Amino acid sequence: MMGSAEIRDKFLDFFKSKAHVIVPSAPIVTKNDPTLLFTNAGMNQFKDYFLGNKAAPYPRVADTQKCLRVSGKHNDLEEVGVDTYHHTMFEMLGNWSFGDYFKKEAIAWSWELLTKVYQIPVDRIYITVLGGDKSEQLPPDDASKLEWMNWVSPERIIAGSKKDNFWEMGDTGPCGPCTEIHVDCRTDGERKNQDALELINKDHPQVIEVWNIVFIQLNRAKSGALELLPSRHVDTGMGLERLVRVLQNKQSNYDTDIFSGTIAMIAKISGMIYSGSDKEKKDIAFRVIADHIRAICFTIGDGQLPSNTGAGYVIRRILRRAVRYYYSYLNRKEPLLYLLVQVIATQFKKVFPELEDQRGFIEKVIHEEEEAFLRTLDKGIRIFNEYIENGTAHKSESAFHSEKRISGAFAFKLNDTYGFPIDLTSLMAREIGWTVDEKEFEKELQEQKDRSRAAGQLDTGDWVPVHENGKIIFSGYTELDTITEINRWRKVKVKGKDIYQVVLAKTPFYAESGGQSGDTGVLTIDGEIIEVLDTKKENDLIIHYTDKLPSDQRAPVIAHVDAEKRKNTAVHHTATHLLHAALRKVLGMHVVQKGSLVNSNHLRFDFSHFAKLTKEELEEIEGMVNEKIRENIPVIIREMPREEALKIGAMALFGEKYGDIVRVVMIDPDYSVELCGGTHMLATGELGFFKIRTESAIAAGIRRIEAIAGLAAENYINDELKLLSSVREQLKNPKDLLKSLQDLHSESNDIRKRIESMEMKQAAHLKTELKNEVISIGKYKFIEKLSEGIGPEALRKLGIELRQEIPQVLLALATVSDGKPFVVIGLGDQVVNEKNLDAIKIVKEIVAPQIRGGGGGQKTLATAGGQYSGSLSKVLSDVKALLA
Repeated sequence: MMGSAEIRDKFLDFFKSKAHVIVPSAPIVTKNDPTLLFTNAGMNQFKDYFLGNKAAPYPRVADTQKCLRVSGKHNDLEEVGVDTYHHTMFEMLGNWSFGDYFKKEAIAWSWELLTKVYQIPVDRIYITVLGGDKSEQLPPDDASKLEWMNWVSPERIIAGSKKDNFWEMGDTGPCGPCTEIHVDCRTDGERKNQDALELINKDHPQVIEVWNIVFIQLNRAKSGALELLPSRHVDTGMGLERLVRVLQNKQSNYDTDIFSGTIAMIAKISGMIYSGSDKEKKDIAFRVIADHIRAICFTIGDGQLPSNTGAGYVIRRILRRAVRYYYSYLNRKEPLLYLLVQVIATQFKKVFPELEDQRGFIEKVIHEEEEAFLRTLDKGIRIFNEYIENGTAHKSESAFHSEKRISGAFAFKLNDTYGFPIDLTSLMAREIGWTVDEKEFEKELQEQKDRSRAAGQLDTGDWVPVHENGKIIFSGYTELDTITEINRWRKVKVKGKDIYQVVLAKTPFYAESGGQSGDTGVLTIDGEIIEVLDTKKENDLIIHYTDKLPSDQRAPVIAHVDAEKRKNTAVHHTATHLLHAALRKVLGMHVVQKGSLVNSNHLRFDFSHFAKLTKEELEEIEGMVNEKIRENIPVIIREMPREEALKIGAMALFGEKYGDIVRVVMIDPDYSVELCGGTHMLATGELGFFKIRTESAIAAGIRRIEAIAGLAAENYINDELKLLSSVREQLKNPKDLLKSLQDLHSESNDIRKRIESMEMKQAAHLKTELKNEVISIGKYKFIEKLSEGIGPEALRKLGIELRQEIPQVLLALATVSDGKPFVVIGLGDQVVNEKNLDAIKIVKEIVAPQIRGGGGGQKTLATAGGQYSGSLSKVLSDVKALLA
């Protein structure tokens, strides 16, 4: 039986023998493509070739591409693991032709590989081709059918629908008919009982598509019209996981050697056995974890950390879903996922070595994420239990509570505010005989999605060609002004506002990439001046953002970059390289860049390191950078083959895609050599001075330094000196400033202690007074006081003492400190137990809104601070009414 590694190698070797260049996988996290968060298909890295934005360096290529899908057809995240053949992360084997071979060769080679190399029985293979679509004026793909008839009997070739056999890159762009290859993996007995022709594209778990071959020959315009492309291309994709399942004769992808090692480790850690059931939650948990750990490892390895936005949020969702499954169904209450990283890193060591290279870092990030979410689960369970016990305290929830039903609004709040998953809420409800109003939950969820979609809505028009002049040239490394012309433009509506995206035939404007912000400046067209608000990349197009178009779009354009802003940005980019090298020399070679931001005002550098930097380390790093600045080292920039650059020690970043020819920035061969496409100063002396402003943690194992150089550093030092001078003046210019500040601090502490002592004495007196003024309401006691001259801390301590001494008391104490109201709500244990009151809820629902503030605390004692003291008397009255 062939192993998965051999199957992958045979694919690449086969296409290498057909004159294809084998190219590396692009990062799974996309760069410079606003339409995607992740690489979701093998063709993503070749989009510019299909769009005509860039010439393909080779006419034929093949690869294995790391992909991630969490939405779309068959890829709802919540379904992964429930069946046995869909995944979040998967490998896509692919071969491409860019204007070279077409249907004849693509079809013949696919047949040869599957039947001769992999030896899949011919009688188990079925083919689909486009059957045509009259509404779209799409004819049947007879050319593909005729080619297939050279290899397959006509009755095994099925006319498919547009949905299954017409591929489109998006709402607009390149598209074309596709032909799918399906394999019937059923037993001989099952095959006799039902013809596979009835099961093709019917989501049967054993009759599956393994290969999709797309013939890109059309372009979809914004209007919906289809136009012929000037060149025809081939784009194929075959999921390695499905192929391995077929060749290893397994009924499930998870039974193959791709997943068996991971599943064995999960069983060892959890003490449970995987039986392969498609119904048991325990077995679904095994599959969810085995799938999700791959997605988590590969994305973190390519530089995407879990977070609350964008791609990072998707990774956090995937990780938390895996935690939820082992927490709920494997009875594991401590981190598990990080223990699987070694299995994944070892498995992919030869084909994707970046996992092994960063194994310790990936484990650290995952472990911290798991611990944080496990704490969230504990908190969610406490809130859930409080709801079950005290639901009648909420008037809006009482109807649900009487029916032993959890409202969708509460379930949504648990999910949205606390990250507590709906399926866990439903599971816990069922265990106690309750239900969840899931219809209302889905409504709340959809409303949130609609709000998010509306907030980020982007309506992009078609490109309008002006001068069809071929290759787009970036000239900004050597000039800041150039005479050029408009290549194309389009209108984009963002949040209801029209802006324009303009592409120039030649441009000196640097587009945001590699952490460096995009240039701004002006375009002058026939005397008309148009401001360039930003410059960004979309795939390999350099796009200039403007708020209007010129009157004459065909006139020559003078493109002028803001030189001062570019210079200050270049200062910070060169400083970033000096900082990176200094960090590695001072802290160790484990330091690797994990993110950066470079603009004209400052730099931000994220790097892998597991401890807070000491004052001494920061001083040494800063000193080393400034020493290199004083040495005035030339910044040498050269282009060379990637392999040559790596041989001379150039540092490449994980998660970046590099071409065959790379740009190397060298600042002393023994100090800093990096692959970089950004703009830099000619020599380090031009940086002037470097200053670290802050150092902090941003994630597990990731530190962040924010720093400044050049004019920004000079302005910072001048501002600090002005502040220091003002402090001296305030202290009447003492000879020893530090001693004067220490004396002032000591004197302030003494005064504060005396005030606190006076307040405590006053509180003790007030306590006696309040005990004599207790108001009886039935069998309960109420204490209220709007006090002057007593601080918040003394009032809080007074509240603690009174609620402990009087179990049947509800107290509301208020004061005004520094012009701002402060309120203490205290509940004796008897009141809590018998009246079902909660001090936190009283503070949030009654007190805080009226004093225009916020608060919190515990069930028996909570406090609130605010901005408006005029309502304090009413606050005390409203709290008193709770005992009525």
